[in-house]
This record gives sequence, C-alpha cells and structure tokens, in this order.
Amino acid sequence: MVADLNSLIDPAQCKRLVIKIGSALLVQDGEPARGWLDALALDLRDLREQGGEVIIVSSGAIALGAARLGLPKGGRASLADAQAAASVGQVALAQLWATSLDRHGLTAAQMLVTLGDLEDRRRYLNAAATIERLIETGAVPVINENDSVATEEIRFGDNDRLAARVAQAANADAVLLLSDVDGLYDRPPSEPGAQLIERVEGVTPEIIAMAGEGSSSGLGSGGMLAKLQAARIAERAGIALGLVNGTSERPIAKAQTTGVGTIFLPVRADNARKAWLGGRLAPEGVLSVDAGCVEALNNGASLLAAGLTDIEGEFQRGALVSLHGPKGERLGQGLVEYSAEECRAILGLRDSEQEAKLGYAPRAAVVHRDHMVQG
Repeated sequence: MVADLNSLIDPAQCKRLVIKIGSALLVQDGEPARGWLDALALDLRDLREQGGEVIIVSSGAIALGAARLGLPKGGRASLADAQAAASVGQVALAQLWATSLDRHGLTAAQMLVTLGDLEDRRRYLNAAATIERLIETGAVPVINENDSVATEEIRFGDNDRLAARVAQAANADAVLLLSDVDGLYDRPPSEPGAQLIERVEGVTPEIIAMAGEGSSSGLGSGGMLAKLQAARIAERAGIALGLVNGTSERPIAKAQTTGVGTIFLPVRADNARKAWLGGRLAPEGVLSVDAGCVEALNNGASLLAAGLTDIEGEFQRGALVSLHGPKGERLGQGLVEYSAEECRAILGLRDSEQEAKLGYAPRAAVVHRDHMVQG
C-alpha cells in the first residue's frame, strides 16, 4: 500500500512502477546524458533485484533528433520539424536505452504509442496486453509518444500524462515523475517563502492553481500543470503519483534516502472502464447544462436532454464530450448517445417532446451515468 514517497519507491509495497524521464534529464547541450542514464540504470537494476517491475516512459526523442539535424528551438519551431526530429531521435533514444540497460543485465523493449492507441478502448486493451507480456518476459518497456506521426490536434503533447495513462493500462501501483524540480510548491519556487508541498490528497482546483506555466528547461512540452493533470488521471484508477528531482546521479536512490518530493495520493478509485474513460484527453464537443441538471448529476443521475442549454462542436453518437455547468465550469466527460445535430434538436426537451423532433423513440439519456465520469 503506497502511503508516502518512500513506500512508492519500495518494491515490497509498490511492485509495479511507471517511471517517467524528462527531456532535460536525458539530453544536455544537445548530447545524450550517458553517464546520468547509466547511473539511473543501476537504480532500475536495484528495483528489479528487489522484486519490482519497472516501466519507463521516456522523453528525449525530439531533443536528440533536433540536435542531430541542427533544427532551431529544440525541434519545436513547427510540427514538421518536431516530426522530423522525432523520426531521427527515436532511433537514437532506443539505442541509448538499450545500451545502458544491457550494461546492467536488463533488456529494453521499445513501444511507440499515439493518443489513439490509448483513447480507443480496443487499442488500449491491446497496448495493455503488450506491456503485460513484456513484463512477464523480464524486459523493461521503454514507451514514448510516436511524435513522428502525431499531429498537433491528436497527441498527448507531454509524457507526464502519457505516463499516467500507461500506468492505468499496465495496472501499475504508482507513477514516479523524474523532473528538474523538487516537487510541487505552493507558489513559483523562485519566489521568497515558497514551500514544498510533500503530500497531496486529491488534485483539487486549488492545487491546480498552484501550477506555474511552462517547462523550466525549455526542452520538454510539459510543465507543472501537465504533472498535476497526470496525477488527476492516475488517481481515477487509485494510482499514486510521485514527483521528485531527477537531476542528481542515481535519483531514485537519492529520493529513497532523502524523501524529498511530492506524493499525490488518490482519494477515489474508479472501475477499469471509468478510469480509462476519465483519462481520455480528446473530447469532440461540449454539452452545457443548467443548474438543475448539475444537481442531478451530482446525485448520480444520467444527463437528460431537458437539462441541456448549449451544444458545441460536431460529433457522432459514441463520441467523447465534455460536460460544463451554467458558468462554464467543467463537470466531467462521457460518451454521448446522440450526434451533435440530434442533441441540438432535443435541447431542453422532455422525453415526451423528443420523438416528434427525432422521428424515433428517444434513448434513455443523452449521456448515461454508466458512460460518464465527473471531475
């Protein structure tokens, strides 16, 4: 049972751990940080020898590829540059991990995934099965987003959230984010009096408000907000998430010794399907509802057409949509039972009025509670 940062890194209490490595740690001045990675591989070997199972989510492909191709802004000046850099960098990154892990008796297995691989339920289960089989064989999965084919509209955009989604798919006990910061502070750490928050129970709007903007290194695409979003995804599946500074040699061993960092403990544990649904990142539209509907949803009801006040976007039946309250506040998301055109036709109507508009008997709900998650 994960209760604090030390137990999160203890294989006796946290058997399966997803570890995310940021670009700023793996790439320094355009070159691979081979010495740092070799030391990290010792940490991974120790975890394995203690009975742990490790899964790596590794950034760095775009940064490595951009350096080799001489592209400006770390390969992020344009989507085309990022895709080209990723194509070159993925080869270099796989070689880097394979060499370092092999040096310590571990076998690296590369997995490149897209947003669609974890948004589509069937592909999500396929990815989960692949990860499970790799772990059974003793390999260390090294996972990265396939940025060579991802577009701006259809991508994770950061490996923090990818790590949380991988943890859900892998049925992991916890996620450990290695970054270039010590953890979550109550204000920007550069400000006087900033305090490190060691323990967070549930990612609330107040916690989200503490996030600064952007990535301190300039190499990655994430930042503190992405890490908090990752913690929110993880907590839906009852998965703890730790954030520690990875800039020192053997950062996992150091975190075990010092305990410095932030741990996000889940306060909920959705079932497997709802955890997957709540972690999806690409809604196709927005359904806005009135105050009465908000109250009904909070009491566990399905979303009915009578409570709809506005429809945004174009989507078909079965699409993922966001649910918003009367002030624009996000309530959750779910799978819609009607197309956007049909939703507009029955907006605000009661069941008895819907058939005339639709031309057929209405369905039980616009978004059924079994296909909805709040928060």
